[in-house]
Amino acid sequence: MNPRYCVIMAGGIGSRFWPLSKNNYPKQFLDILGTGKSFIRSTFERFLPLVPAENFLVVTNAAYKQLVLQHLPELKDHQVLCEPMRRNTAPCIAYATYHILSQCPEASIAVTPADHLVTNEPEFHRIITQGLDFVESHNDALMTIGIKPSRPETGYGYIEVDQPREGIVPVASFKEKPDLETAKTFLAAGRYFWNSGIFIWSSHAIMSAFRQYLPDLVALFDQGKNLFGTPDEQDFINRQFEKCENISIDYGVMERSQSRYTIAADFGWSDIGTWGSLYTHARHDDSGNAVSGHAIPIDSQRCVVNIEPGYEAIVQGLDHCLVALRDHSLLVCRLDDEQQIKHWVEKL
Repeated sequence: MNPRYCVIMAGGIGSRFWPLSKNNYPKQFLDILGTGKSFIRSTFERFLPLVPAENFLVVTNAAYKQLVLQHLPELKDHQVLCEPMRRNTAPCIAYATYHILSQCPEASIAVTPADHLVTNEPEFHRIITQGLDFVESHNDALMTIGIKPSRPETGYGYIEVDQPREGIVPVASFKEKPDLETAKTFLAAGRYFWNSGIFIWSSHAIMSAFRQYLPDLVALFDQGKNLFGTPDEQDFINRQFEKCENISIDYGVMERSQSRYTIAADFGWSDIGTWGSLYTHARHDDSGNAVSGHAIPIDSQRCVVNIEPGYEAIVQGLDHCLVALRDHSLLVCRLDDEQQIKHWVEKL
């Protein structure tokens, strides 16, 4: 049996992409870039040369289970793990790890968000294979993939290393999303990398870390450790999950670990987490506008205009703005203010 697994985290709602991404059909199931494939489909296909289809797990909200199976028909019902509510990435990963341990105690695991872009897949495969090989020979290693920065980005967290060099290096520290001036110093220093949110480790390493740094979480799941991989797993998760602390794997484990490593990679990565990142990767007209749908920009420049099929729009006199129409919802704002979208949506 192949001991390599892939866990795809697909439970978010992508509120920063409102109105395209909504509760009933979130970002990971959309083809925002017009590639003909949803984000989750592209993620699955990206890892498929490295991991057999039967060793994939998707952790998602129970409401999205059928959507996952529609987009990934290669998966069986039991490969979609359903969270009864959102509790951030540490409980999500713990749930998947316990499930994997019930099938393969010596597994090595790659964990990835469902909704990222990678444009150089051969290089991606090389980096992930290098990481899997490393954690399989270093049983205590916790690895995160760092991305070589191309600009002073304020929308990503950063990974710091003491000495930048090719290959696998220890992590010195993790940094929160910086302001612009700090991001410029990170870029100039040459030893800071974007935190991709992609992790690689052995099941032994991550379970040891959970027991050391998040013992309350382990205590909750240990109560039903013999139920994972059985028909009683879901009922147990439904009872226990709401008791889990809402905490990310970065805060809960990676920032505390003494055995953390990174590979500085350059495989055309973006989390496509905002309209601005979409603008960066979209095709532009002569005025720098990225237009999707039946829309005509007039005397407008550097705008994102995304109009639902069946509707028409004329956008006049705008500069560096966002106009998006989907499902009877309209958003018009400056692209510089897009980080506020998720807060505005909460007021609806």
